[in-house]
Amino acid sequence: MSGHSHWAGIKHKKGVVDQKRGQVFSKLLAAITVAARTEPNPEFNPRLRAAVLKAREQKVPQENIERAIKRAGTAEGSLEEILIEAHGPGGAAILAAAATNNRNRTISEIKKILSDAGGKWGETGSARWAFEADLGGWSPKFSHGLSPEDKAKLTSLISALEAHDDIQAVLSNAD
Repeated sequence: MSGHSHWAGIKHKKGVVDQKRGQVFSKLLAAITVAARTEPNPEFNPRLRAAVLKAREQKVPQENIERAIKRAGTAEGSLEEILIEAHGPGGAAILAAAATNNRNRTISEIKKILSDAGGKWGETGSARWAFEADLGGWSPKFSHGLSPEDKAKLTSLISALEAHDDIQAVLSNAD
């Protein structure tokens, strides 16, 4: 009965689940750190309050949340928030919000993801015009119609972008 250990099966499944959970925690804690830079008190910072609530929904330990808030005021918490503009298949506008400690690395990795998935890097203002800023972030001003095959390509591009560790949110104006 070699190789039929019950624990071996559990260990592999648990490893995959823990890795995914760790990626979600990292993204949530990076969002908290970026939001806490302006005001570390959630009562006076609605963006931080929303990030903390999201983290609590995903069962991030309170100790980790507090550490992320404290990290915002130190050199260790030098996360920078960048807004990436791109164009996807069929000309759909894409905005991606990222929190990174190395802007050049993140931008080059995102450019690679875009080129591999049929997207194009956009200069500042090239895609932002298709969105309007609101309290929750960004929302599309209008929708852009796509063919079924372009929708499928755009969906795979967005999922590839969301899988990147530094990307916090991806938004498109495609319907």
